[in-house]
Amino acid sequence: MCNTWFRHVLSIPSGLLGASLIMFAAGANAEVIKNTEANSSIPPIVESSVSKTTVAPAVQTETAIAPTTSTNSPSTVPVISQVEPTTLQQISQYSNEGRIETAQVTSVSQLSDVKPTDWAFTALQSLVERYGCIAGYPDRTYRGQRAMTRYEFAAGVNACLDKINEIITAGLADKVSKEDFAAVQKLQEEFAAELAALKGRVDTLEAKTAQLEAQQFSTTTKLSGLAVFNVTGANGNNVRRETGRRVGGGPEVETVTRNPNLTFSGLVWLTLNTSFTGKDSLITQLAAGNAVSPANAFVSAGQFNNTGVPYFDQTSGATANSFILRELSYSFPIFGDKTRLIVGPRLNWYKYFDDNRFTSIFDGGTFNSTSSTFLSGVNRGAGAVIAHSFNDNLDLALGYLAESNEFFTNNDASNPNRGLFGGTNILSAELTYKPTKDINLRFLYSRYNLQDDFLSTIGGEPLLGLLDDGFGGRLNNAQSNIYAFNFDWLVAKGFGLFGRYAFNDTNVNAAIAARSGNINTQTFQIGLAFPDLFKEGAKATISFVMPNSITAGKRFFVSGSGDGGTQYDLELSYYLPLTKNIAIAPNFYYIFNANNFSGNNFWVANVSTRFSF
Repeated sequence: MCNTWFRHVLSIPSGLLGASLIMFAAGANAEVIKNTEANSSIPPIVESSVSKTTVAPAVQTETAIAPTTSTNSPSTVPVISQVEPTTLQQISQYSNEGRIETAQVTSVSQLSDVKPTDWAFTALQSLVERYGCIAGYPDRTYRGQRAMTRYEFAAGVNACLDKINEIITAGLADKVSKEDFAAVQKLQEEFAAELAALKGRVDTLEAKTAQLEAQQFSTTTKLSGLAVFNVTGANGNNVRRETGRRVGGGPEVETVTRNPNLTFSGLVWLTLNTSFTGKDSLITQLAAGNAVSPANAFVSAGQFNNTGVPYFDQTSGATANSFILRELSYSFPIFGDKTRLIVGPRLNWYKYFDDNRFTSIFDGGTFNSTSSTFLSGVNRGAGAVIAHSFNDNLDLALGYLAESNEFFTNNDASNPNRGLFGGTNILSAELTYKPTKDINLRFLYSRYNLQDDFLSTIGGEPLLGLLDDGFGGRLNNAQSNIYAFNFDWLVAKGFGLFGRYAFNDTNVNAAIAARSGNINTQTFQIGLAFPDLFKEGAKATISFVMPNSITAGKRFFVSGSGDGGTQYDLELSYYLPLTKNIAIAPNFYYIFNANNFSGNNFWVANVSTRFSF
């Protein structure tokens, strides 16, 4: 096994190997390898960064190991973690060297980059044609300018000695000159320490490889996880909210006089990322949580898990403490590496649209600030997304999703009565322009078809609240055209700006046609970001949001319109990584004119601890 590996090393690393070996075989002093600069007729052998990488690659945070792919696989390739990085890199290097094909040559003229005028031509010719212990790359090149290390040279000496031993064993000893044999033996003695070290390293790597193969989770799948602890409190003073019913022709309003108690809750995501080719990715994500965030006690009907609710302070499904399928999707490249197709019965819309470098869900913001409040009521859906990169400055994403939400027990996409095209669905397009690496400008459009909720009302984004026909009657459906703009700008190291604006034009279709009409709403967000504040990887954000301003069609809102006031959210968040796998995120939110009632205020404080693996 050791000699097999040595032969791979011989054929891969250094063109200088052949010339150096024959120089020694011709009687050159072995010390030349240590001080070639003393001989002006021979180019110096320098340990470059290439040669160092061959022996001991720089340590990376994670090492990707793909069973049937090249080392240039994208980030979607499963990553095996929880093992000493240096060990994984040695094994990965060892495996890669074993996979590199070589082309055996019988004449030095078959090596296209070796010319008779090269200083090492005669040396290579002798090794190729007399002993056959030099091989080229599959493209018939030798790459003789590449540098080498003493370990690589030692491996080459051993390989040529093996070849000579084969010749002797075959009874062809007369083909090996005594001078050549003596010179190679001298080299073997000179590099005895390196040869012994190489054998020991190979034996160790083989043992560790066997251990990994026996203990690894999967050869194609990486398991990653996130666990979040949340401590959350909320406080208000006689907060008014709408119940979602009409009384005397108008929305019923109640006053919350009792503040909710402090809560301690948790959430878990488990994600399986599988790659079959190294360029594709099958995502299977499971989730469970048990939180009912205290802010939900203050909000009007139809706004559950929106205002004042930290993103991870939720159940992750219709039932607390029950695992649900949060995502199931498969992505792969089409038409080259610049286009990807993502398909599946449950795609996460927000992975492909309305991204912003400063408002990640992991930073501690609420549902209202981590994404636009209007863009998609189909948070998860069945369908497809195409993502294409024209160049470094321009990207395009197109997607169609039918509702498949983990919070609903009766999803439209899997319901034969509505299905992929007959129920609630969304068609979205986003163009991202990046004039510089520090600025992202996103232009979004969504066509949203919203069906009734089987209870005669319609609700959810982009209509924050609940709607009927204005007289307590049934709505059949609604169609929304949503236009949005989103930007982030890293102004300087440690300081950034971000913001959003969206306008929604919705046509409401009532069961009684004469009661149909039109609704217009708008939203905006502006904020400041302070990346790497106090520590690398940390981030502080200040976000000011207007979630939902109704400019036309207020009569349709049985919940969410308030008394004509306009709600504003001020959010302060800080994400602080304590270690590579543990982070803490304290957050504070103040809600002005909650539920669009003037003078209706409350605040929320949250501290979350994140564990990732």
